[in-house]
Amino acid sequence: MEVLTYLIPISLILGGIGLVAFLYTVKSNQYDDPEGDARRILSSEWDDHPKP
Repeated sequence: MEVLTYLIPISLILGGIGLVAFLYTVKSNQYDDPEGDARRILSSEWDDHPKP
């Protein structure tokens, strides 16, 4: 049971770090256009391997 005195604060600190990292990515607009990337992959307009 003594180990819980170490594990609970460590888990809370790691959870807080994860929450801060997630909020940073949201505020820096990294999730701004998820649909555009999915459609851009399927587009043949910018093909890296053109047909000969």
